[in-house]
Amino acid sequence: MSVQQQMIEYMVQDLVEMLTETQGIEYDIAMHTIYCSQVYEKLVDIETGLYRESPSYVFGLLQDELNFGRIVQAEV
Repeated sequence: MSVQQQMIEYMVQDLVEMLTETQGIEYDIAMHTIYCSQVYEKLVDIETGLYRESPSYVFGLLQDELNFGRIVQAEV
């Protein structure tokens, strides 16, 4: 397993934990939600570099996707 893949796995674990705590949903539902998300697609695409961001940042993107149906990134 490459370093990038390992970082992605750790990120998914963190996201599942955050989702179960904030939404009060079961672990398997949280995993399904993440694995079926656009955020996950971007996370596993090494080119995006999203796996290097903090779990809090990625979780914010996931929340936006769940709330608005798409990833919302604020312009700086």
